[in-house]
Amino acid sequence: MAVRDDAIRPNVGNVPAGVRFLDRRTPPHIVTLILIMGIAVLSINVFLPSLPAMTEYFGTDYRFMQLSVAIYLGVNAVLQVVVGPLSDRLGRRPVVLGGLVIFIVASVGCVFAPTVETFLAFRMLQGTVVVGMVLSRAIVRDTVPQDQAASMIGYVTMGMAVVPMLGPAIGGFLDEAFGWQSNFWMLSVLGIAILLLCQADLGETAVSRTTSFTEQFRQYPDLLGARRFWGYCLTAAFSSGAFFAYLGGAPYVGSAVYGLEASRLGLYFGAPALGYFLGNFLSGRYSTRFGVNGMILAGTVIVATGMTLLLALIVIGKDTAGIFFGFMTLMGLGNGLVMPNANAGLLSVRPHLAGSASGLGGAVMIGGGAALSALAGMVLTPGAGAAPLVLIQLSTTFLSMASILYVWKRERRLLHPD
Repeated sequence: MAVRDDAIRPNVGNVPAGVRFLDRRTPPHIVTLILIMGIAVLSINVFLPSLPAMTEYFGTDYRFMQLSVAIYLGVNAVLQVVVGPLSDRLGRRPVVLGGLVIFIVASVGCVFAPTVETFLAFRMLQGTVVVGMVLSRAIVRDTVPQDQAASMIGYVTMGMAVVPMLGPAIGGFLDEAFGWQSNFWMLSVLGIAILLLCQADLGETAVSRTTSFTEQFRQYPDLLGARRFWGYCLTAAFSSGAFFAYLGGAPYVGSAVYGLEASRLGLYFGAPALGYFLGNFLSGRYSTRFGVNGMILAGTVIVATGMTLLLALIVIGKDTAGIFFGFMTLMGLGNGLVMPNANAGLLSVRPHLAGSASGLGGAVMIGGGAALSALAGMVLTPGAGAAPLVLIQLSTTFLSMASILYVWKRERRLLHPD
């Protein structure tokens, strides 16, 4: 009998007996997973406080310079479609190592770029570091079942949450002390260090591989036709949309609306990561108890409530830099509940295609994020204030809430058919 296209299947992968740090014969240590995911996130936001200085250096305007975020995210989206299947075929280890090598070369290229066009080209190449974000999730799902995966991803991203919290602050101080190029020197050095760590510790976890790409892509309809996969995928995409809009718009809001200098903007900019850290801790602790869907719904409610209150304060003219960035901690808290659980959900719909699911899900998430980041840069014009950015964040949060409610309804039908 044929298996239903949306059936809930158990994980049949091999669970490793144990993990030994710096032993390539075992799966990677959680510290390694945190670091390869962390550098992928750090490269997104560490230089954002430098955007005004970079705009002046290259003699361009802010909207064009802001493309360094949107283009980077767009390349990330495209690469994620390739990275997942490639790692299912070749293994997680060689894909991670290759992506890190290209990232290091591109980071050095950004330092010496003579024009903004050359800089943006190297910035696109930096997008290969997305292998860390995609495959750290797939590696987790290779080794543990769904609810445990949500818990472990929560702990991985909890540790990784320190990066976006400290990154902009460090980037802002580096910019004032040594210039904007120092941010990319730092990325180059960190890339080399993590490459060496992965060489020593990153054991292969993709034990079941297809014999050819043709065979692999024949299995894609099984994944693409799964409604629960798309439900989780859109839940993650819309939820992260609030964060990516923040990446694109918050530097402008902080500098042009609230008049913050680079170092202070860097400190404020990391505010969502405080909430994200707590949200990921709660996911790691309670996802197994309450299930991924309940945690996701709670996260969307928190973000919607926070953005609604912030918008009300902006409308009545009671907003300040402290209030704006303070409320963004609620966005981080909600995303900390949503993202680990949504990722665990989409990876668990078809466990045998975890790499492909991670890549495709990440592509939808990052692709939507690129569009929202660019949109935030377009709508934030002189005199508009912070309201357009908050409206974008509120809208995407309601869409995320609708998506997880659809998943919940779909699962009830599968488990309790009429």
